[in-house]
Amino acid sequence: MLIEQLISPEVPTLAPTDTGNRALSLMEESHLAQLPLVRGIEYMGLIQENVLLDWDTPERALDSAGFAQYRPAVSVAAHPYDAMRIATEQHLNVVPVIDESSRYIGSITRDDLLKFVTENSSLDRPGGILILELEPRQYSLSEIARICENEDVTIISSQLSTITDTDKVQVTLKTNRTNL
Repeated sequence: MLIEQLISPEVPTLAPTDTGNRALSLMEESHLAQLPLVRGIEYMGLIQENVLLDWDTPERALDSAGFAQYRPAVSVAAHPYDAMRIATEQHLNVVPVIDESSRYIGSITRDDLLKFVTENSSLDRPGGILILELEPRQYSLSEIARICENEDVTIISSQLSTITDTDKVQVTLKTNRTNL
């Protein structure tokens, strides 16, 4: 999936001439804690609500305060997982999407990213979940798939994660069967 397909037309942008009060008002209306700052088509940065609330002169224009220092974004050529990683690592409700020239393409909301992950990992489909705990050297997805297929179970999606404080991995399998 192209990241452009996840861009939300609902995310407003801020101009450098907008005041802090206007930015806070737009954030409240859109129920977002961050909004992109855009000059024409150039992405300048991401304005955060908590920074605006601490600003002593919110009646002034945004460009007078140097808010363009915080510039998280994802490339239009990136995968939605990259946007999810940025949103999670930086605690963002909005991830701006830019092209190779830092032109603003649009923004993706955390809700849209969560919907993408849910729909593309088959979490919304019926089926059972198997969780296996293995040593990394024992992990073979092809062997696990062979065993499942021998039992007429289809793996719809799989996820591999490291178990903290152990030397094991956890394999989570979403299957097509509810009665496992």
